[in-house]
Amino acid sequence: MWQSILDLGYGFGLALEPHNLFWCFSGVLVGNLIGVLPGTGALTAISMLLPLTFSLQPVPAILMLAGIFYGSQYGGAIGAILLNLPSHPPHAVTCLDGYPMTRAGKGGTVLGLTMISSFFAASFGIVVMIFASPLLVQVAFKFGPAELFSIMLLGLIAGSTMSRGSPLKGIAMTLIGLILGCVGTDVQTGLQRFTFGLPELADGVELVSIAMGVFGIADFLRHVNRMKHIGSLKPVSLKDMRPSKAELKQAFWPMLRGTLVGTIFGAMPGTGPTITTFIAYALEQKISRTPEKFGTGMIAGVAAPEAASHSKTQVDFIPTMSLGIPGDAVMALLLGALLIQGIQPGPRLLSEHPDIFWGLIASFWVGNVLLMVLNVPMIGVWVKLLQVPYRFLFPAAVFFIAIGAYTVNNDIFAVYEVLAFGLIGALFMALDFPIAPILLGYVLGPMVEENFRRAMLLSRGHFSVFIDRPISAAILGVIVALLAAQAFFSLRARLRPRAAAAATIAFQE
Repeated sequence: MWQSILDLGYGFGLALEPHNLFWCFSGVLVGNLIGVLPGTGALTAISMLLPLTFSLQPVPAILMLAGIFYGSQYGGAIGAILLNLPSHPPHAVTCLDGYPMTRAGKGGTVLGLTMISSFFAASFGIVVMIFASPLLVQVAFKFGPAELFSIMLLGLIAGSTMSRGSPLKGIAMTLIGLILGCVGTDVQTGLQRFTFGLPELADGVELVSIAMGVFGIADFLRHVNRMKHIGSLKPVSLKDMRPSKAELKQAFWPMLRGTLVGTIFGAMPGTGPTITTFIAYALEQKISRTPEKFGTGMIAGVAAPEAASHSKTQVDFIPTMSLGIPGDAVMALLLGALLIQGIQPGPRLLSEHPDIFWGLIASFWVGNVLLMVLNVPMIGVWVKLLQVPYRFLFPAAVFFIAIGAYTVNNDIFAVYEVLAFGLIGALFMALDFPIAPILLGYVLGPMVEENFRRAMLLSRGHFSVFIDRPISAAILGVIVALLAAQAFFSLRARLRPRAAAAATIAFQE
């Protein structure tokens, strides 16, 4: 325990260095700015700005990306509360009670409560990360190739089957990501795979091109017809953002329960923040004495999901940094950013790169304090920004995406890749396919393949190695149970309408 506190002090020393503090502040500011804009979110923001980190040292690069992440998380709540416009899915549930409170003249109050809930939940998540990560690393050192293959396979299966919509569609998108991860020159054999004779693909498909395409361009293409501004809004002052003691009392227990929900789900791979916020909201509605009032402006309906979102945001870093297993698409993108910097996330990260690990944890607190300080005077700016016509935002964003893609390798082929993946992503969105599993499969695929090969080599080609080792066998058992549960619920959902139709016919007869 004391060693963790000393290490945290070392992390604060790094995070408060002027250049690191500058990049942390820049990430929080830009993330907050992009998070406010409708139709954007953490994925879009990080995808657009990932090329900026290539010229930075690893520590300021990851501090900036993490700042963009939780900055956009808070920024998304502003549009949801003030204008009923969720910037990205996790804040859709915040609209249900946040916007009615705004219409009732309580917009400033609910923003203040959101800020308090976010800071409390993030702080709790950071504490969990401080003490849980070293313990998880000690356990992770017992993992060999077989265990790593099994747990990464669990991350792939969970991420694909727990995404919104059909589990089969999620698995299909994950397989596409796995195929994209195989493109390029095989490290062990030297053979080129899926390059179709194009020398530009010899080094594989760029992570930046995939992310910018399927999350940036595709999302803009979906909203390109929204050309009008939103409208006017009453200004929000600092006095309006100060909740009363009674309102703080109403928000305390929902905030605490939401924090615990986010913490629990943060350690589970594949459970995105959208699922977490809706579960926190449903829990509050379930235990409330007045569930019928939810959707009309309940404080609990805002405090719980926002706390769940921010605690999950922090705890998500535990499996990503300690085991190298991203919990969702944003974590997969951050994992890819570390790999680009030549850093392998996993059990050895804490011992080999303590500056990144503890500097990141300390920067979470610094960044969240900056968020609170930043958003008090900037609320009016965000409201004005929300009224900018989309026809101006769209071409500007596309321009910067193209510049960012080109500067990765100074190659115009990367821009063509972004365009191709943008069109593919827009098509999948139109067909209601979840696109987040593509990134999950792309990032985890090569590591799954590498550990599978190593396990096969050490066992002389015997598949029994995955069952003979207890930890690997237990993880494979969880995978089987997860697939069986998904099959059961899907089958029950299909049979229920048929049973209802049969009962109706029998009643009519």
